[in-house]
Amino acid sequence: MKAAVYRRYGPPGVLQIEDIAKPVPNDDEVLIRVHATTVCAGDVRFRRADPFFLRLLNGIRRPKRIRILGMEFAGTVEKVGTRATRFAEGDRVFGSTGFRFGAYAEYVCVPESNLLAKVPDTVTFEMVAAIPFGGISALHFLTQGKIRPGQSVLIYGASGSVGTFAVQLAKHFGAHVTGVCSTTNLELVKSLGADKVVDYTRSDFSSGGCIYDIIFDTVGYSGFWRSMKSLRRGGCYLLASSVPAGAGIFSLMSGLLSPTMGAIWTSLTGAGRVIGGVARSKPGDLTFLVALVESGQLKTVIDRRYSLDEIALAHRYVETGRKKGNVVIAVA
Repeated sequence: MKAAVYRRYGPPGVLQIEDIAKPVPNDDEVLIRVHATTVCAGDVRFRRADPFFLRLLNGIRRPKRIRILGMEFAGTVEKVGTRATRFAEGDRVFGSTGFRFGAYAEYVCVPESNLLAKVPDTVTFEMVAAIPFGGISALHFLTQGKIRPGQSVLIYGASGSVGTFAVQLAKHFGAHVTGVCSTTNLELVKSLGADKVVDYTRSDFSSGGCIYDIIFDTVGYSGFWRSMKSLRRGGCYLLASSVPAGAGIFSLMSGLLSPTMGAIWTSLTGAGRVIGGVARSKPGDLTFLVALVESGQLKTVIDRRYSLDEIALAHRYVETGRKKGNVVIAVA
């Protein structure tokens, strides 16, 4: 089968198309013919070994455990293991490989207990391929923040993969939504349902005097103490990513320590709640999200589409920082 393989850390060009053996599913796995995958933050980080500690997980000098990236996918079940009972051959499915990666290939094996769900016939593979990372992250943090109708919610990084889903889900849950993004993305964020949009290149969201029940930073750039100025007492600060890709050692330590110290401060003073960390999925989350897509209540924003042969170009574009929503890779 054809796969995008990387055998050293570095720029997008380290991703090379190779012919490798087609995987065979274990008893508890399903073999999936991949139709679409994406370029998400985890793929870029592992390719560059950024932050450096990722080398401890995947090889100090070169990639050893993971050589095929790709964390989310959509495709058809080609074969099921002897103990796999949730899915049958021919089922249209989508989901996540997690930190096993492997979706940058024509076929991937996934334990059926993984984040995996069926795709309705009326929904395309491209529409659902990007849901596991952005959609699940947005749903997890908004749920943890106990979002409810009538609240005022600010989404920082509203035009990104997590942000585009967060704006729509916050509106779905009945909140008044303010999105923060750059000038070129204002109309996109408005089209997703945001009641108000702030252009961070022209104004500081924390200087306008607005107070929010929830501030959701999807990219790690809102600034903890700055956000506290605009958070209602007892409100919730959600942080999906405290360490932006490419951060230097000072920024890395600042990104890790500031929210941690802030969480202690808010807990002691009762100023609010701080929720960060890695998003976790619950049974039924994927089904819930794909039902919203099928009914037209949730839209997957696709910025660009590339073929698997163009995977290096796709990574190069994502690294420009101009990505809106998601970049999808057509595999089959």
